[in-house]
This record gives sequence, structure tokens and C-alpha cells, in this order.
Amino acid sequence: MNSEKQKFYHSLVFPFFFLLLIWLVKIIEVLFNLDFSYFGIYPLTAKGLIGIIASPLIHSSFSHLFANSIPLFVLSVTLFYFYKQIAYKVFFLIYLITGIWVWFGGREAFHIGASGLVYGLAAFLFVSGLIRKNPRLLAITLIVTFLYGSMIWGIFPDFFPEKNISWESHLMGLVAGLILAFYYRKTGPQPKRYEWEDDDDDDDENAYWKVNPEKTN
Repeated sequence: MNSEKQKFYHSLVFPFFFLLLIWLVKIIEVLFNLDFSYFGIYPLTAKGLIGIIASPLIHSSFSHLFANSIPLFVLSVTLFYFYKQIAYKVFFLIYLITGIWVWFGGREAFHIGASGLVYGLAAFLFVSGLIRKNPRLLAITLIVTFLYGSMIWGIFPDFFPEKNISWESHLMGLVAGLILAFYYRKTGPQPKRYEWEDDDDDDDENAYWKVNPEKTN
């Protein structure tokens, strides 16, 4: 197996098991007629603190879960493929930072779902691709923009007239992703430096056109 294929298969492992986990949570909830929404984030309350960890694993319905599953899997695989060195850090920092900020700044309601994580990953990948100027990362950036660009409207409360959408999670996740993209801008894949860029520096040091003051008249 060549290294690229092996790298790709490794990048599937964590996203697959995380996706499996959130589906198992929903299946258990339905099979045993349970309601896990009360384990979501309820801002500024002690009972809502558990939601910082639990809320991304809980979804209100299978349609809600399915809507988050595809972008979450695609973006997670992309993160683990291109940013293997920092992938776990970025994933769990977005996870925790989003939850903490929602706990401090969300409306008085139970906030559940992995959409904040989706927004965070999309923002991180988009900004990181622009910062690093790597052709492959820029291509991924364009794909992310094309597939999920409309998500930007999800950070505005007026875009959701229904009150059961946590636009706060969307906004907090997006901001967390942006901050982490800049924080880790020097870690992971970097812009390639070509030989001719170094040659130019050498040419400047040894340029024949430089005037020798001892030979001027």
C-alpha cells in the first residue's frame, strides 16, 4: 500500500468512529424511548455544564443527525488527512471552545447537535487553506466554500425564524475555527519554497553588477 493511500485510510478512522458514536447515541435514545436533549448545553446553569461534552453527540431527530453527518464526516476526514499533526488538537479545541462559549452566551434553552463543530471545521479549513497558499489545500478550500458556503447565513438569528435552531452554536463554532486557523498557521503543511526563491537571494549576494568602489574613477 503506498503512503498516500495509507494516509487516506488513517484519516478515515477517527471520523468514522465519531460518526458511529453519535448515531449510536440517537439509536439508543429511540430504542429505549429516552430523551437526551436534557443533556444539552443550558447556558449559565450547573445542569447545563455537562452539555459542553454531551451536546455535539445529541440530535433532536434523525433528519437533524443526517444533516450534520455528511459535512461532519467530510470535513473531519479532510482535517485528519491534511493536518495530521494537529488534527486531534483542532477537533477537540473546536468541540470544547464552542461548547464553553455557548454555555456563557447562548439563549435560555437546551442547545444540542454537532452543527457548531461543523461550522468550526469548515472555518478552520477555509482560512487555513488561504493562509498556507498550498495548491491542494486551496482546492479543498474551494470545495468547502462551494459545498458549505451557504452555512454563513446560519450565524444570523434572523435567518432562522423558528426558535429551535442554535445559531449561537454556529457562530461560536465559526469563530473558534477562525481563531485556531490563525493560531496554528505555522503548524502543519506550509507553503512550498521553491529553489529559484533561494537562488535569487544568492544572486543578490554575488551579483556582478555591484560597483567596486576601489575601481571607480
